[in-house]
Amino acid sequence: MLPFFVFLLLSCRKLHSFAVEKAKIMTEKKTMKPLTRAEMDVMNVLWDADHALTINEIVEGYAEPKPAYTTVATFLKILEAKGYVEHKKKEETGRTFYYSPMLSREKYIAHVVKDVKDTLFGSSAKSFCSFLIQNEELTDEELQEILSLIHS
Repeated sequence: MLPFFVFLLLSCRKLHSFAVEKAKIMTEKKTMKPLTRAEMDVMNVLWDADHALTINEIVEGYAEPKPAYTTVATFLKILEAKGYVEHKKKEETGRTFYYSPMLSREKYIAHVVKDVKDTLFGSSAKSFCSFLIQNEELTDEELQEILSLIHS
């Protein structure tokens, strides 16, 4: 029979794995909750990094004025609950948590753009693109680049 603490440790790991998998499924489905501006700021720091970050490293990733440590910690809890961020402990660092995004910036952008297209433009890519072209101040060079993308 397994000692109780070993059983508890294994149960926690299974529960954590289940929660991580559920969060991954949530982010892949349309149930993805939108990010606030402040949450997006945290995600941008995480997306720009090439490795998992501590809260202190995330704070350092901000431009001045930097937010408070506790503010970033609060947003990380929210982002984790929404399924955007996960945290892990590294054995050699003890109690320090390292945070990393659970989906790429590209996947998030694709979701947001699709949602805007579907809700504001009746799922019409043509209407969406037409709106962007008419309402953005594009240079002739940018228009040529867009046309070459369309033709390639």
